[in-house]
Amino acid sequence: MWEQCRPRLPVTLDQRLNNRCWYAIVYRGQARSHRRSGLAQSVISIIIPTLNEAACIAPALAALEPLRKRGSEIIVVDGGSSDATAAIASALGAKVVTSAAGRARQQNTGAAAARGDILLFLHVDTQLPNTAYDDIQNALSPPAATAWGRFDVTLRADPPPGPSMLRVIAGMMNLRSRLTGIATGDQAIFVRKSVFERVGGFPEIALMEDIALSRLLKKIAPPVCVRSQVETSARRWQTQGVWRTMVLMWALRLGYWCGVSPENLARWYRNVR
Repeated sequence: MWEQCRPRLPVTLDQRLNNRCWYAIVYRGQARSHRRSGLAQSVISIIIPTLNEAACIAPALAALEPLRKRGSEIIVVDGGSSDATAAIASALGAKVVTSAAGRARQQNTGAAAARGDILLFLHVDTQLPNTAYDDIQNALSPPAATAWGRFDVTLRADPPPGPSMLRVIAGMMNLRSRLTGIATGDQAIFVRKSVFERVGGFPEIALMEDIALSRLLKKIAPPVCVRSQVETSARRWQTQGVWRTMVLMWALRLGYWCGVSPENLARWYRNVR
């Protein structure tokens, strides 16, 4: 069953969400899958930008094997790794293309090489839920036929269970995304290829490319917010500290919204990490 996803909020804020189209549609897993109904399914191209990820590319691709068996295309876009990332990915059956380094540029290169009607942009340290294939098909195929979406996210601690604050942070990320219609790369953005091309792809900026793309896409339609959760690594939060990382992320975001160039933000981010 599809339903409008709005938290139970005071009427004034709820009206604000409606009036400004800041709500999203959520698939709760109750819709009948296209596989069971016999409707044609779109090919999903999963695009993974990499740079020196030899240590984790193999498990990342292994986790995608169920989707590959259902016809999904796996594209690894390597940004000039000095290790064996590209060789490992190729040996494991992924389509490997090369690009100049830069997440936005790499993802655009992967999209240009994709044969799928649906593009799924996936970070190498993010793992999709088991229901991902059907979630995406149901979100972007008739009768829903929406333009783009993202998953809820949970932070995977290593070693588990990690600080309980990580669950609070993930919940805040998901709620913020619903209220603003903005998705981050950690939430595994998926989009119709035709729509992606229509907005010109990722703006090729040094940082905040996921937010920039979301701003373009939400002009066409609000995102589908899938309740199924992707798991993304909490390594950054654990090594740099939860509170320090939270302040850093909000400072970067505030700077971006205030007009600081992504290039300056990227330089600052590198210096304070």
